[in-house]
Parts: sequence; structure tokens; C-alpha cells
Amino acid sequence: MSTRAGFVALIGEPNAGKSTLLNRMVGAKVSIVTHKVQTTRARIRGVALEGEAQIVFVDTPGIFRPKRRLDRAMVKSAWGGAADADLTVFLIEAHRGVTEGVDAIMEALKDLPKGKSIALAINKIDKVQAAELLALTKAMNEAFDFVETFLISAEKGHGCAALKTWIAGQLPDSPWLYPEDQIADLPLRMLAAETTREKLTLRLHQELPYQLTVETEAWEERKDGSCKIDQLIYVMRDGHKGIVLGKGGETIKAVSTQARTELEEFLGRKVHLFLQVKVRPNWLEDKERYEEMGLDFRDGNE
Repeated sequence: MSTRAGFVALIGEPNAGKSTLLNRMVGAKVSIVTHKVQTTRARIRGVALEGEAQIVFVDTPGIFRPKRRLDRAMVKSAWGGAADADLTVFLIEAHRGVTEGVDAIMEALKDLPKGKSIALAINKIDKVQAAELLALTKAMNEAFDFVETFLISAEKGHGCAALKTWIAGQLPDSPWLYPEDQIADLPLRMLAAETTREKLTLRLHQELPYQLTVETEAWEERKDGSCKIDQLIYVMRDGHKGIVLGKGGETIKAVSTQARTELEEFLGRKVHLFLQVKVRPNWLEDKERYEEMGLDFRDGNE
């Protein structure tokens, strides 16, 4: 039997459920999932197997109206992911329907190279009634010529198996692009940094998470099979440092414990995680920080 392989871009507004769907398809946590918007910064590839097909999912940053350099670089990255992929899946939220953002993305989809297959996945279907879902499906397909429409709940798994099977059948004949046991092409150092950033995002108030970044500064393999990971958390102001540390260091301790537990589960071994907070006022204008996140600094230009 011949094998298939290809890249599938997941696009949509922030919080549409792209990261949740990616993790569901891959069967492991490879992308940040939080209740806060705009959490995925770099294109994260998750690798899933379906029969003889290897599906390489590109989880792109949510598409929104960019205000800062980082925002612009993230949006450019998202559209780059869609343009490069063999297939694009556009996720929308059932209960939010056709928002201004959804309209804008549909308009921009028309600028993708001719012949690109774009499927629609209406997510969070458990939040609306059947009649509302039917009306939304009709409205979306009248507005854009989607090759297929799927009704899913990425969180609960409804409809995801059918979507995965369909995607596998659409991919070109090709040898597999990654080893069979690989689930992501994200370097472990970045995966570890993303894990810590997720815990910070969940713990802290609304504004601060977008003004901090996490870098894995050192990774040491130890003789007993464990690993020591040193990470730097960059914030923009002294006041932010205090928020991240928390009273008596309780916030940073809690974040460290949660991140370490998840990394141990993912890596299958003991992890020694050390976090340090540093103030770097202009990290949003620092080229090296963008490279660390897998973004192009130049894409943030006005």
C-alpha cells in the first residue's frame, strides 16, 4: 500500500480551538492551550498518523488585527502556514458564528494560491442548537466555496475522527516526512519554554502574558537519566517582575511545579527546572527573541 504525507494548516480567529484540535489529532500535548487569546506564537507542527498517511499539522497563531510588531509577525506567520500547506482547515466557533474576524479571514482566503483546498470545521458544536448550526453551515458555504464542512468539538472529540480520516485521504502520495514515533518538530528546548509560558499565562492576569517571553537558556543531561533545565522569563518592567514572582515567590514556585510536572510526564523522566525572571524593556523589538519563537523579525515591520 502506498503512503501519503503532507502539511495541513489550521487557521482561524484567536481561541477558535486550533491548538485543542491539534493536540486531539496528534494524541499528545504539543501546543499551548489556554483560555486566553493569542497564545500560540510560532507555527507548531504536530505529526499524526492515520492509516498509511502521515499528517503534519501546522498550528498557526490566531488571525486578528495586529497592533504591535509581535502581532504583525504572528499574523504573517499564520498566513505563511496556510500558503505553504497542502490543505487548510478553517476553524470557527459555533456559538460566535460569522463574526467580523471570520468575514475578514474568508476574504483573505481568496488570496491564497489557486487550487488550494480549504475545508471548514465548525467547532464547539455542543454550545448551540441544531437549527442554529444548520443556519451557520448554510451561511458559511454560501459565502465561500469550502471543499468540505465538518461539525466538531475539538475538546470532546465529536467529529474529529471523521475530519482526520478525510484529511488523510486528501494528502498526496509521498514517503513519510518524519520518523514514525515523532509527534512534533518543535525542538525540546522550545517545547519546554512553551510549557512554562502556558503555566504563566494561566496563572497571571490578562495583560501581562503578552508582555513576557520564556527562553530555555541551558539543558543538561544528567548521568541518572534526569535533565536539568534553566529558563529565563523576560518581562518588560520591574513591576511585572514582582507579579511573576508573587508574594514570597509563591507564583513562580507554583508555575515551576506545574511546568516541571507536565514536562516530566511528556519526557518520561525526572526534570529539574530552574526559573529566573529578568527585566528586558525592549524584548518586543529584539530580533533574537523572534528567532527563538520561530517568527521572522522583518514580518513585524509596518
